[in-house]
Amino acid sequence: MMPSVNKMFQVKLYRVTKLLLALPRKAKRVILIVFDYTVSAISLFLSLVLYYGDMEQHISPILLAFYACIPIFGLYFIGFYRPVTRIFFDAEMRGVLHLFLAITILVSLMLYFDWLHNIPRSVPSLFLFLLLVGLWFSRLTMREILVHWQNKRQLNSVSTSTFDKVIIYGAGSSGKALFEALSNSPRYQVVAFVDDDTRLIGGYLLGKEIFAANSLTNLIAKKGVSQVFLAMPSISLTRKKQIIQSLSDISVQIKHLPSLTDIVDGKVTVSTMRSVNILDVLDRETVAPNAELLAKNIYGKNVLVTGAGGSIGSEICRQILKNRPRRLVLLELSEYALYSIHQELLSKKKQQPEKYQVEIIALIGNVTNEAKLNLIFKKFQVQTIYHAAAYKHVPIVENNPFEGVINNAKGTYHCARAAIAADVETFVLISTDKAVRPTNIMGASKRLAELICQALSQEVCQTACRQEKCTRISMVRFGNVLGSSGSVVPLFTRQIASGGPITVTHPEVTRYFMTIPEAANLVIQAGAMAKGSEVFVLDMGEPVKIIDLARRMINLSGCDIKDENNPDGDIEIIVTGLRPGEKLYEELIIGEDNIESTQHPLIMQAMEHSFPLSEIESTLAELTKKAQQEDINWLKEQFKHFVTGYCSDNLEIQPTGSAAKTSSNTLDKIASIV
Repeated sequence: MMPSVNKMFQVKLYRVTKLLLALPRKAKRVILIVFDYTVSAISLFLSLVLYYGDMEQHISPILLAFYACIPIFGLYFIGFYRPVTRIFFDAEMRGVLHLFLAITILVSLMLYFDWLHNIPRSVPSLFLFLLLVGLWFSRLTMREILVHWQNKRQLNSVSTSTFDKVIIYGAGSSGKALFEALSNSPRYQVVAFVDDDTRLIGGYLLGKEIFAANSLTNLIAKKGVSQVFLAMPSISLTRKKQIIQSLSDISVQIKHLPSLTDIVDGKVTVSTMRSVNILDVLDRETVAPNAELLAKNIYGKNVLVTGAGGSIGSEICRQILKNRPRRLVLLELSEYALYSIHQELLSKKKQQPEKYQVEIIALIGNVTNEAKLNLIFKKFQVQTIYHAAAYKHVPIVENNPFEGVINNAKGTYHCARAAIAADVETFVLISTDKAVRPTNIMGASKRLAELICQALSQEVCQTACRQEKCTRISMVRFGNVLGSSGSVVPLFTRQIASGGPITVTHPEVTRYFMTIPEAANLVIQAGAMAKGSEVFVLDMGEPVKIIDLARRMINLSGCDIKDENNPDGDIEIIVTGLRPGEKLYEELIIGEDNIESTQHPLIMQAMEHSFPLSEIESTLAELTKKAQQEDINWLKEQFKHFVTGYCSDNLEIQPTGSAAKTSSNTLDKIASIV
C-alpha cells in the first residue's frame, strides 16, 4: 500500500513541478514573493511565541503583517527574486546575510532609542534568524526538486548505458566547481576524486572519497571509469604530461578545464571540458621570443608574404600583423585561401583599429611570373619578403615532378631576382627538412631552391652591396608543423573520429614536429639575423616515431588499439607501406660538423656547399623544354649533380646524426608545446 501512495505522491509532485516550470517568469516571481511573505509572517509569529509563550495582546495582527513585509521589501530591493531558482544559492544567500545584518543593526538602533513599542530587543534577531533558515531551506528544497525532475525528464530520452563514470583529478576549488557542474548532467556520474595532496587522501568532498594519485589506474579498472577530468587549470605542463603518460596505456578519455579564469567567471560547464589531444603531451620548453628580432624587418615596414594563404604563410601573416608593419601584401595563387586569410586579418584590424594601423592588400599571383613580381615589389615599395609559396605534398609532387620543380625552384629564382631588382631589403625562403638528402622530387626541389638563393646572394648581391643596395637573402629550414594541411595529427584525428583504421606508412617512420605559431615566430627571428646566404636551421628537438604517435592518440581518445593481442579493440593501425619518395627518417642538416650557433638558442646556422649561379641558371633555362618532353631522367640527373645525398630509388635510408637517437620514448621530447 505504501509504495503505491509514494508513487502517487511523486506523480503529483512531478505534475506540480512541470506546471511551475511552464509558468512565465513574472508569475513565478509573484509566487515566490507570496511564499516568502508567508514564511516571514510565520517566523515573526514563532519568535514572539518563543519569547512570550503566547500571543495574547502582545502585538496586533496588523502590526505583525506590517513587520513581516519589511524584510520582503528589502529582499526585492537587493534583487533576490531575479535569479533562476534551479541555479540559485550561495551568492544570493550571501546577499541575504548582508541585508539581514543591516536590518538587525537598524532595528537595534531604533529599539535603543525606544522608537518601536511593544517589541522586545531579542525578538528582531530571533525573527531574522528563523526567516533566514526558512529561506535557505525552502530554496535548497526547491532547487533539489527542480534539478531532480529535470534530470528525470532528460533520462527518459537517455539510456543508462550511455552514462560515463568519471573521476575528477583535483580535489580543490576547481574540482568542487566541476563536480557541481557535472551533477546537473544526466550523462556523467562522478565516482571519486583523486589528488596529489597527501593531506586530503581518505577525506570526502561533496560525498565522494578522495584517493591518492598513484591509485588512479586501479580505480579506473575497479569502478569502470571511462573519463578522467583534470580539474587543475593552473597545473604545469610537465605535471600534466606526467599524468597523461601514466594513463597512456589505458583506454580512458582525458579532459581538462580550459582555464582558471573561466572558472572564476562562472563558465564551468560540461561543454567547457576540452578533450586532451596529442598536442598536450608533445612537450618542449620554448624560449621567449626576442622582441627586437621580431620587429627588425617588420615594424613600420612594407612586408610581403608569398603563399600567404597556406599553413605557414597565413601564420606568418598573423605574426607580422602583431608586429605592426606599415603595409602587408598577401600574394597567393589560390583565390579561396587568399580570401580566407585576408578576411581574418581585416577582422583583427577592425577589432583593434588603434593597434593595427596597417594597410592590408590581397593579390592573386604566381611566383613564376617575374615581370609581375617586379611590378608588385616596386609598386608597394616592399622591404621584406617571406617566400612561403611552394608545393609541399610529397606524393603529389612525385606524380607531378616538373610542376613541382618549376613552382618550388624556378619560382624561388624568379621571386628572388625580382626582389633584388626592386631593392628589397630582406628575402627569406621557407625551406624544409625534406631538402636534406632527399629521396623525393619535393625535397630535391626545395634544396635546389636553397642553392638558388645561396648563389644569388653570393654572386649578384656582392655587386649590389658595393652600391649599398644589397638584398639580404637567407633560408630557414625546419620539419613538419602540427596542424598543417599535410600533418599526420589532423589526419589521425579524422581517422579516429570515423572509427578507424589509422594508416601508418611504415612502423619505423619518424618525423620532427613543431607547432605552426612557433615555426612562424622563429622564421621571422631567423630572417632578422641574416647578413646574406645563410641557411638557418630550427632546433626541432628529438624526432618521433609516427606509430607511437598513433598509439598515443588512440589511447587518449578513450579507445582500445585493435591488434592480434586485442582482437576486440576499437581502432586498428594499418601499415600501408612507404609512399613514392617517402623517407623513413628526416634530417635537418647535411653534415653534422657544418653547424654553428646563433644569438637565438633555437636557431642554428648550417654551413653547406653551394654552386655558381651560372651553372644553376643553365639548368633552369632547360627546365621548361625538358618539362614539355617530360624527361624525368634528365631531371633526376640534375638533382644527383646539385643535391647532396639525393636518391631517387626510394630506399630505406638509415638515419644519421641526431636522427639515429629516435626511440619510442621520444614522444616526450618532440619540439613543440601547446
